[in-house]
Amino acid sequence: MDSEYNNVGDLMGIDTALLGEISGSIDNMSTAEKVKFLRKLSGKQMGSRGSRAEFEKFFKEVPDGVKENLLNGNLRLADYTIYSIKQINSKTIKMFETQDDKEIGLRNISNAKLPKNFVFLVSGIYLLAGTIPVSESGGSDPSNKEKQKAIDFRSVRTFPTIANGEFTLKANKKQIVPEGSIIRKFITDNNTFVPLGYYKLDNPRLIKDDELIEFIVELGTMEGITPNHFLYVGLDGTGTTP
Repeated sequence: MDSEYNNVGDLMGIDTALLGEISGSIDNMSTAEKVKFLRKLSGKQMGSRGSRAEFEKFFKEVPDGVKENLLNGNLRLADYTIYSIKQINSKTIKMFETQDDKEIGLRNISNAKLPKNFVFLVSGIYLLAGTIPVSESGGSDPSNKEKQKAIDFRSVRTFPTIANGEFTLKANKKQIVPEGSIIRKFITDNNTFVPLGYYKLDNPRLIKDDELIEFIVELGTMEGITPNHFLYVGLDGTGTTP
């Protein structure tokens, strides 16, 4: 998590001085009045940048309870990346699965869903590939989680079979990135303006805590792929946090 936002004025793009003038009125509002007030302000966005500005455009889709917690300061916005690591053991790799458990170095969500009250705007995607480190004796064990956590992930350009594949992203069965999208979008080796393996979405989408996340990679062949090959996916954007 790179930075956090807990100022209501910043969240809604309101000048701090102006907010000071009306803060007393906000304190005297009922919950329903606060929500109504928040909805009116959600169309006045000034000064926000990056995925946070994109999040504000989707504010009407945020559940009312989350909106209220943002207004009261119980929740705030933060830059965040949802990630998962998976072994390439077939032509179809599901990067988020319902049996997944959260574990540092492997993934930071469980059951392919966001934590409760976590609303997330996915603005871009990282996709990288790597292989299990070889031990001093020359061996490797792809089932060893400690080894998996030590993978040096690199550009998919160095793995032609992966680079020539396709991917899709869904949330709650709704398409965020359509089927048939090419993995070569993630080859950014010569682009100094974006991070390695990063693809910026033209149409960011909001994911809620009750929605199943599906990121699926499809390969045309397993040529050159061994059990030591793994994929890393990172959904990058802005989400709510306590």
